[in-house]
Amino acid sequence: MSTAVMDTVRYSSDGQLLDIHRAASADAPTVLLWHGRGPAERDVLGALAASVARLGATVVVPDWHPEAPDGGRPHLAASLRFTWDFVRDPAEIVLVGWSLGGRAAMATALRPDPPEGWRPAAVVGIAARYNQPEPLLGLPSPMAVCADAPPLPVHLVHGTADRVCDFANALEFRSVLAACGRPAPLTELATGHSGAVMAEYAPELGRCRPARTGSAHREGLRTAEVIARAAGLPARGARA
Repeated sequence: MSTAVMDTVRYSSDGQLLDIHRAASADAPTVLLWHGRGPAERDVLGALAASVARLGATVVVPDWHPEAPDGGRPHLAASLRFTWDFVRDPAEIVLVGWSLGGRAAMATALRPDPPEGWRPAAVVGIAARYNQPEPLLGLPSPMAVCADAPPLPVHLVHGTADRVCDFANALEFRSVLAACGRPAPLTELATGHSGAVMAEYAPELGRCRPARTGSAHREGLRTAEVIARAAGLPARGARA
């Protein structure tokens, strides 16, 4: 299966951009994928999003600005509203985030009072830290809210060599979820923080970029498969 097309559109009142990696099927499930702390880094997730699209899900990847005085909360909220309007049934959206975006996605999905009554079909946290407050609505940490959240599928992906968000935090969060009666699979990757999203740090750029080869690419394909499964697609292996 191949990606049909990638569109770039403006989604917020201040002109922020998002990419839509469209799956070939018109009735494909939809994934909203939030990047991490770096400002406007939707491009970093381009290879991962394209791989998920090849597996059969349409992926919406917005830029957002966590360094802004408002913490980027209006951007994340606007990306939610855009995606709700983009799909036929907002209840079928899978919410995914990496690093700081992963913490925001997890807390948003698990909060007892979800935004406008919406809750995703599933949530995937990638290489995130779950014991700190999240930036979308000033909520407590995902660990603090999961006990009061209604059950929904939770998936965790984390590199065992992650030096930005310690792998031990993902293990702790999995234990907390299990203690709350919400067992969550944790996919362990043989990579670091950026490799979990099929990216690599480029010193000459001072930021990450998509990885096209090597272990980061290989392990990132495993992340793509987790996202596809969370979206209800059969496991069949992502291709480069």
